[in-house]
Amino acid sequence: MRRRFGTWTLVVVMVAFGFTVRVEAQPLECRGAQKPQLVAELLFGRKIGAQGYVSEGAWRRFVAREITPRFPDGLTILEGRGQWRDPDTKRIVREPSNVVLIAMPGHAEDHDRLNEVAEAYKKQFRQESVGIIVRQACVSF
Repeated sequence: MRRRFGTWTLVVVMVAFGFTVRVEAQPLECRGAQKPQLVAELLFGRKIGAQGYVSEGAWRRFVAREITPRFPDGLTILEGRGQWRDPDTKRIVREPSNVVLIAMPGHAEDHDRLNEVAEAYKKQFRQESVGIIVRQACVSF
């Protein structure tokens, strides 16, 4: 019986000989009123160690003082339940969270403002991290 080269075999051979595969993002083809923009998703855990949680009032004040001035054109806030693995104990930690969605024009300073928001949250609420996801999207309002 004759064996055929499979896709995985080809990939293994390419890796073994140092070949690299370059995958490029396809440009967005937005239609109608939609325009290409960046969409940021910020992931905020609300648990503060063993001390408790970021209260609703503290969260609203944070949004008003730190997020809205940096992104005054609008945003959406979703309530969620997050989880992550503690690197020290290897245990899964579950906590209430907020997801903030922001459509941005894609200027260089957009990323700086996202990082400023994340740093302010980490400092104010003693958090180890804030998740930031940025992706391209076709957007209309």
